[in-house]
Amino acid sequence: MKGSKLYIAVLTTAVLVFAFASCKKYIEVGDNPNQVINPPLNTLLATVTAKTGNNTFTVANITSYFTQYLANPAVSGSTDTYQLTDYSSTWDSLYYTMGDINEMKKRATATAATEHLGVSNLLMAYHLDQVIDLWGQGPYTEAFHENILTPKYDDPEALYNSTLALVNEGLAELSQPKDSTKVGLGKADDLIYNGDIGKWIKFGNLLKARLLNKISKKASYDPAAVLAAVSLSFTGNADNAKMGNYADKNPWANIALDNSNLLLGGWLSEQFVDALNGKTYGVVDPRIARITDPTITGTYVGTPNGAGNVGPANNTVKDEVYISLNSPLTGRTSPIYIATYAELKFIEAEAAFRLEGAGSARAYQAYLDGIRANMELLGVTAVDQATYLASAAVAATAADLNLDLIFKEKYIATYLSPEAWVDARRYDYKYKDFTLPAHAALTEFIRRVDYVDAEKSENSINVPSITSLADHLWWDMP
Repeated sequence: MKGSKLYIAVLTTAVLVFAFASCKKYIEVGDNPNQVINPPLNTLLATVTAKTGNNTFTVANITSYFTQYLANPAVSGSTDTYQLTDYSSTWDSLYYTMGDINEMKKRATATAATEHLGVSNLLMAYHLDQVIDLWGQGPYTEAFHENILTPKYDDPEALYNSTLALVNEGLAELSQPKDSTKVGLGKADDLIYNGDIGKWIKFGNLLKARLLNKISKKASYDPAAVLAAVSLSFTGNADNAKMGNYADKNPWANIALDNSNLLLGGWLSEQFVDALNGKTYGVVDPRIARITDPTITGTYVGTPNGAGNVGPANNTVKDEVYISLNSPLTGRTSPIYIATYAELKFIEAEAAFRLEGAGSARAYQAYLDGIRANMELLGVTAVDQATYLASAAVAATAADLNLDLIFKEKYIATYLSPEAWVDARRYDYKYKDFTLPAHAALTEFIRRVDYVDAEKSENSINVPSITSLADHLWWDMP
């Protein structure tokens, strides 16, 4: 990991080829003496896989306040209270990366490099899905044309369909017979799967299952199709999609270090902590000790969203809990998880329950497997796993299982994942004791973010108007 620091830092600055911009123009075509004009495919692969991991963090660092994993230590903090916020840097990060992915796709198409083409399609789908989840709409069909400086915003349903089509196209390309005369994925350059095509195919099927499950409120929702994708996806934690090559260290760890130096951030929400410490569900979840560190009194105390810290002052005297350097998810060398086997099993549990109803043996087994997979990822002992699974917080039999339990356990398992906000909206925020943040700017839970200021200024003719951050996105309504 140490040996890759300079490599990734150089790539991040050097390989923004034909990058998409959110102001003045969308494609960079000017003379730049520092720009790599014809980067090799595997150089682009290293860039886009690294950025995919970092973009997962960037998005999660927004959405984790909406799902109340994190809380602002200041009263009425903007991250907690649904204030209009300009997320231009996140928009730019996603679209700059899509610009690189588009360039890799063009070069792969020109050279019939099916492996790179397949990965390009999957990663483009992944990033478009982030745009869909945050803003609902964004440019795609006109986004990467040099002569279109104000591209249209694709219709939300059309954008969703384009994303699903990209996944299917990516899977088709990756399933082509290997051609030794074509450039293959560089093992050292693929920072997610080290060139393992089989795992990329499994990841593509997870993306497909995610997308198909996202529209659970629609009449077109097909749980059988979700389960078909699940059956072709991850079979264990070894298949998890993760990126662990950084210019410095895991970005969550940077937040933890900043917090310890009184640059406040990374405080865990009371909602999330109480779901683990026994207050909400009557049983202590052993995962809490693998996610955060106890306070100076040996307890686990979260920060109420919108109300600020509950301790004596705005400082870190460890009377509340924070992102931990000791967690497998947020340590200095921890990878950023893009998708996990635990998430897949909860998708399976939900789809099987919706298809087969109460008492579904498949739903129940997938539900238990999801809990175990997350606990194993966190390093929870087998004894503690068994104790928790036998507790009142977990359904004793398939007949006891319901969607509330599935969503509750998935909420814990997707800690710091952008997907958690998708689930919160699909579930209409019905988690036990889940309340609006204090001093919230809305009278209901947040459903979307506002379009970025640069877009509203430079592409105003195409930017859709919104009424409120409580507006439901297309996929979040019947």
